[in-house]
Amino acid sequence: MSQVNVERVLGVLVTDEALRRRFAVDPEATLLELTGNGIELTAGERRALATLDHDQLERFAGMIDSRLQKCDLKRRLS
Repeated sequence: MSQVNVERVLGVLVTDEALRRRFAVDPEATLLELTGNGIELTAGERRALATLDHDQLERFAGMIDSRLQKCDLKRRLS
């Protein structure tokens, strides 16, 4: 595993609204989903990422230009 994969996970968490919402509800399952999709993480990295503060992630995501965000259209339509 490399630092690149940790950075990929952080990047997708702050730019993908639906993934961030799933992560807030169940971080471990969301990280397993990502590893199942080919992002290699060690158990220690998964544990460290699972403890990220959701409010901090939301604040950081709010600072990212909306043109770089992937919004959750399903939620916005309901």
